[in-house]
Amino acid sequence: MPARSTTRRRQLGATLRKLRARKGMTLEEAGRIVGVSKATVSRYETQAGPVKWPIVDALCREYGATEAERTAVVALAKDVKQQGWWNSFADSIPEHINLLLTLEDEAVREDHFACLYVPGLLQTRRYTEAVQHASEMRFSTEEIERLVDIRMKRQEILKRTSPPHLWVILDESVVRRTVGSRDVMSEQLSHLLKANESPNITLQVLPFTKGAHSAAMGSFVILGGVEPSLDVVYVDIHVGSLFMEKDEELERYRLAFDYLRAQALDMAATSALIERVLREM
Repeated sequence: MPARSTTRRRQLGATLRKLRARKGMTLEEAGRIVGVSKATVSRYETQAGPVKWPIVDALCREYGATEAERTAVVALAKDVKQQGWWNSFADSIPEHINLLLTLEDEAVREDHFACLYVPGLLQTRRYTEAVQHASEMRFSTEEIERLVDIRMKRQEILKRTSPPHLWVILDESVVRRTVGSRDVMSEQLSHLLKANESPNITLQVLPFTKGAHSAAMGSFVILGGVEPSLDVVYVDIHVGSLFMEKDEELERYRLAFDYLRAQALDMAATSALIERVLREM
């Protein structure tokens, strides 16, 4: 299977493995119950080769998946060969970003905590360009342009008829850090103010006055599907990216986000703080 067609397949395999583990069933037991070999069940979980959605459906039923979980997983099985809008950029997108775009394309909600930069879905073009230029990786003008185009294209999910709900919590340092120039930052802050008026976007700032907080682990995103048990946490770290889906991992980051949400300024106070920073620039 070509490397770039494995993102949905990877997600499907991980989800089936998670459901089986939750049921406490072995590969052999699962295969015997639905009438396939242990090797077939293993292949479905390890992203090797094609899948048949009726088998996926049968496995979900035997694993005790909820109706919402089964529907989501079967839909994923039917779409494993589907290429996303980013396929035309495939050669310039790392595999972890390819997976992130797949998850994001199917998410019904995204919870972001950012402590360095404005999340990509809310960045202006000039702010994105400034972030790319600041990277320790030296890209050519053409490469930067391509990366910026991809990020701008990502933002189109917010213009869908039924867009995902975006809940963003920014550390105060994000709105005070001048990225690019004062002019670029002023434009970015104005964009955030406009975004905070959108019905499908909730924006909060975590002020410095709150001191130490539960997200000292850094920025993260919780990508949510139609069924919470199938959520995935994405953490972008300096040496790579992590995708976490174990129940205890999800619970840790959900609790952290709930705590941050409670500690952060409300939407009105957030807009007031951003407006104050704008005036100070």
